Amino acid sequence: MDGVLHVSGEPIPGAADAVRLLRENGHRLRFVTNTTVRSRAQLATMLRSHGLELEDDEVQTAARAAVNVLQGKRVLALTMQALISDLEDLELVGEGADAVLLGGADETPETGLVFSYMNLARAFGELELGAELYCLHRNRWWQTTRGPMLDSGAFVAGLEYAANAEAKVLGKPSPQYFAAACEALDADPTMTWMVGDDLESDIAGAQGVGMRTVLLRTGKFRPDVVEASRTRPDGIVSSIAHLPEWLEEHL
Repeated sequence: MDGVLHVSGEPIPGAADAVRLLRENGHRLRFVTNTTVRSRAQLATMLRSHGLELEDDEVQTAARAAVNVLQGKRVLALTMQALISDLEDLELVGEGADAVLLGGADETPETGLVFSYMNLARAFGELELGAELYCLHRNRWWQTTRGPMLDSGAFVAGLEYAANAEAKVLGKPSPQYFAAACEALDADPTMTWMVGDDLESDIAGAQGVGMRTVLLRTGKFRPDVVEASRTRPDGIVSSIAHLPEWLEEHL
């Protein structure tokens, strides 16, 4: 969503009309995101305020994927406060955890720094006692109206190093995450398009399950990164506003 439909909550011109045209052209849609600063309901509400027509259950978040994977486990969750409603079906604990879950890197007046030293040290202690490490994603950075901002991937890597552990990724680019989106659409991955602005999380991840891909020149797009990468999308489009026309020409 971020970088494709909006940047820091500011809608990308033409996004709402593009979504409407895609539906009119017969496409079934799933809005997949690694966003960790809003709940699924908040994300859907925000997009509707931008004029996009969608239902809450069309939004697929990494937090909801975490609920499916971590059911029955005691979970120490270092996430933004906004995600707690999406995690309410899990048993969230402060100690004695079976799993440590890392979410978004940010600071709020309500929760302070999610990845403060004390919180990370507590997570490290649980990992040393045998808890498994999970993360909603391991993005290195995300694009905002203020420029690139550090994301939680750096903190995931730090805990992996300190605890000699490997985090299981629940959101993009996890193959299971893209497969779940295709299953929700009752769609064959080879007949399904992933549209995103991130060459690694969106394009390479979707190609891993056989999906076709379109990279947009908005959000995180960097031409030098595309030039240097061995990952090649099926198409590159200036913005989602031009996607419906491009798809009609290339289907």
